[in-house]
Amino acid sequence: MDMDIAGRRVLVTGSSKGIGLACGLAFAREGCDLVLASRDAAALEQAAAGIRARHNVSVAVHAADLSDAAAREALHRAHPDIDILVNNAGAIPGGTLQDISLARWQEAWNLKVFGYIHLTQLYLPGMEAKGAGVIVNIIGMAGRAPRTDYICGAAGNAALIAFTAALGGRSTDKGVRVVGIAPGATKTDRIIQLSKSRARTKFGDESRWEEMLSGLPLGRPAHPEEIADLAVFCASPRGGYLSGTTLEVDAGAQFRS
Repeated sequence: MDMDIAGRRVLVTGSSKGIGLACGLAFAREGCDLVLASRDAAALEQAAAGIRARHNVSVAVHAADLSDAAAREALHRAHPDIDILVNNAGAIPGGTLQDISLARWQEAWNLKVFGYIHLTQLYLPGMEAKGAGVIVNIIGMAGRAPRTDYICGAAGNAALIAFTAALGGRSTDKGVRVVGIAPGATKTDRIIQLSKSRARTKFGDESRWEEMLSGLPLGRPAHPEEIADLAVFCASPRGGYLSGTTLEVDAGAQFRS
């Protein structure tokens, strides 16, 4: 199916690996030019080289710590004209309320929660001026199905789901759509880190992390490519009547007893 977005310019944050890299590849496959942003310059260059080798598109890279407001502003100055923003950068730690210090809580939210909000503030006016644009927020199922052993992420993701709904409910007045995607367990490096944190909380032994993934629907976590393909659909005219909603991608895990 042709997504009809060839030639669009797409900014993907947290795009050196995992879901972000999968998004970059998926948009490149549709003929989109890319701006890839994350804090690891070497990993970004490697990701960009891999995409260029497979697809005839422009790929710019921007290494920055997007938990810092000044770095986000510098990214916008360097690449002000984009058609699609994919907010994906985030690394919220697992743990209970007492496991996570206030400083660590604030650090995590500065990247994912306030990072998403600030980049939207920076890029939305340009989209509104053109009367077109899409913002896709990669959020997480913890916002819909909160757990005490991932309380920082649950609260942050819930905030981003509400942010997406509040903004996306009115952004269409100026031709801009805002959509959220809430992946459940997804096969990335991060799922191992979170599973180890959950195992420490539940068993006092992080080496039992694989037990945290037993019983998943379909016998597996989601693949990053499945999330990326959905992001492309949401950003394309094929998903042109989506705004304000957050799509849940957990194969029904939240409804299992």
